[in-house]
Amino acid sequence: MRTINLSDVTSKVKEMFIDACENIPQNVLETIENACKAEESPLGKDVLGKIVENDLLARKEHLPICQDTGIAVVMLTIGSEVTFKGDIYEAVNEGVRQAYTEGYLRKSVVRHPLDRVNTRDNTPAIVHVKLTEGDVFRIDVAPKGGGSENMSAIRMLVPADGEAGIKKFILDTVLHASGKPCPPIILGIGIGGNFEKSAIMAKEALFREIDDESPDPIARRLEKEIREEVNKLGVGPMGFGGTETCLAVKVNVAPCHIASLPVAVNIQCHAARHKSCNL
Repeated sequence: MRTINLSDVTSKVKEMFIDACENIPQNVLETIENACKAEESPLGKDVLGKIVENDLLARKEHLPICQDTGIAVVMLTIGSEVTFKGDIYEAVNEGVRQAYTEGYLRKSVVRHPLDRVNTRDNTPAIVHVKLTEGDVFRIDVAPKGGGSENMSAIRMLVPADGEAGIKKFILDTVLHASGKPCPPIILGIGIGGNFEKSAIMAKEALFREIDDESPDPIARRLEKEIREEVNKLGVGPMGFGGTETCLAVKVNVAPCHIASLPVAVNIQCHAARHKSCNL
């Protein structure tokens, strides 16, 4: 057995959230730069250039990429040979608390969806736990902005809808979102499972590297086809029109009921803020 010190979890969570809010991943920055070169609209090209300029300035000055520093999403992968003493959720939340307070990040969480009183430290985090074999302890974090999250959607399709129905739902979702999620966007798609499983898969898809491909051949084909079709919608950078609406599509799939075809679309803005580490 391997024992994890929960104070190390707190320190790592704090470090990762500050890092994610200030430093765009290099492969994401390069993808945006490539989109800028490919963009056919002069206005869209100018917008993408300013996004790159903003990202580089945030990195240099240790400032948030965006004023919306998100709700804290944390995914923990815990091996069966790992143990710890204490409350893992409180260790994570303390890391979030320190990051958003000491890092001067905007605190965007309210204690209740209706009374709307701010918790003043961006807690509690949304924490997902996955159990696995071995002595693995992995932390994935994402400060998820409200603008892109608000435009995400889920639909319980039926098998007869097929791929055509899946694509129509995704394209309709992107078209309805227009510039609100700050395109160019990354699309996390969850297909299969059930209502909640598809939504979690869509969220997990956004943690994938922007330049990877699904190991599933059908999902891999859909990733390519959906991105091409989304970029034909003409939404463009920040909704001002253009050919580069979507930087990447990530499709995760799972078995499902014979009567169901659940599909979830989780939209991420161009910053694709997330960090990972192993303790």
